[in-house]
Amino acid sequence: MADATPPAGMPPGAHETFRRYLDAMTAHAQAAADAAGMHPTDWAALSTLNLAGRLTSGELAERTGLTTGATTRLIDRLERAGHVRRVADPADRRRVLVEPVPKLDVDTIVGPARQRLGEVFQGYRPDELAVLFDYFSRAADALLTATREVRAGTARR
Repeated sequence: MADATPPAGMPPGAHETFRRYLDAMTAHAQAAADAAGMHPTDWAALSTLNLAGRLTSGELAERTGLTTGATTRLIDRLERAGHVRRVADPADRRRVLVEPVPKLDVDTIVGPARQRLGEVFQGYRPDELAVLFDYFSRAADALLTATREVRAGTARR
């Protein structure tokens, strides 16, 4: 098990603050999925596709951590609901890509979060915002790596 001692220089209660932040992110993702009429896994996969543009089902499986079978069922659900379509890969017509179809008014769904976070960001100087967004980028990569580690540990059990 990893050492639970916080790194030097961390403020008191940092672990609890970070856990509260992650829990708030999870709660918001659930609320956004509910507002879209989707399961949180489907909402997250659609978000992944919206950021990527197009992915193969294997790439989507890797990015979501789902099995290939679960990913196929997820794509089927999203396709039936009109959120994605399967298209031939222009570079290799044997491959199929999954691309998002603009259907949801995502701005309405995530608008309250953008508004509230925008209010938070207004309290920071540009140099502080640069640090925050550097953190977001690095933290996203770190969390995805940690996610793969957790999944690998679960698969070994």
